[in-house]
Amino acid sequence: MDNLVDAGTRTLGQSELTVGPLAFGCWRFVHGHVRDARRALDAAIEHGMRLVDTADVYGLDWGGTGFGACEAMLGRVLSDAPELREHIVLATKGGIHPPVPYDSSPDGLRRACEASLHRLEVDTIDLYQVHRPDLFADPESVAATLLALRDEGKIQAIGISNYTPDQHDALRGFLGDALATTQPEYSAAHLAPLRDGTFDRCSRDSVTPVVWSPLAGGRLATGTGIREDLIAVLDDLAAREGAPRSAVAIAFTLAHPTRPVSIVGSQRVDHIATAAEALRVHLDRSDCYRIVTASEGRPLP
Repeated sequence: MDNLVDAGTRTLGQSELTVGPLAFGCWRFVHGHVRDARRALDAAIEHGMRLVDTADVYGLDWGGTGFGACEAMLGRVLSDAPELREHIVLATKGGIHPPVPYDSSPDGLRRACEASLHRLEVDTIDLYQVHRPDLFADPESVAATLLALRDEGKIQAIGISNYTPDQHDALRGFLGDALATTQPEYSAAHLAPLRDGTFDRCSRDSVTPVVWSPLAGGRLATGTGIREDLIAVLDDLAAREGAPRSAVAIAFTLAHPTRPVSIVGSQRVDHIATAAEALRVHLDRSDCYRIVTASEGRPLP
């Protein structure tokens, strides 16, 4: 049967941005020295991870030094090696303003975007995403702010992250085709986007899903806290494919017809290389349904 794992280039929504099927995630980009950070980024680029995804809040946890630390480190790398800028699609997220949980007001989003530009030491952010929906923000105002930032040349494309399908609809009603991406959690252990309408919206609206935690926070690699039936299926497929279990799990996230981009969060060069093995995994429709059935723990109707 045909291989559903799509290893080809993607266009983000209806923008002009093209990326590979894997992205480099910077939640853990908390390296003690810019040299180590450069090494991780170089490895990601070497393995085709053109989309580099960060956020202003990254660095507030996971061993970081505080809000903005990961953006600032990435900015230092790009400042020291400006030639790298031509090889990446730079994505960041904003809208979380501790101690206020979420602020997508016009002033809040504008301040967040401009602060990210400063930390990243760039003139334009290729893909700017609202990190989490502000329940008290008017979608029309959010859209107007994002479109204004785009028209000013501060951002190129617009995305959302952790939005429900209805929140997607509300914002896209004012953004139209300018909405390029949505960033949901998705893995063999977390199938919600398959069931809740997230991927259906992507299909309808030509929006590219950029999925986070494709290894369920590493649990699909270690097997900790995952259904035994699911690990057994992944291990069986891994043995057949001659690939690590983690590569099979990532390959599964690339098999949906919306052509997702899967974010790899590891900062270890060897783990980045292992993730890239997902692109040589063959999964047909039967394989994918085996994974779904084992994940959900019940037969399909």
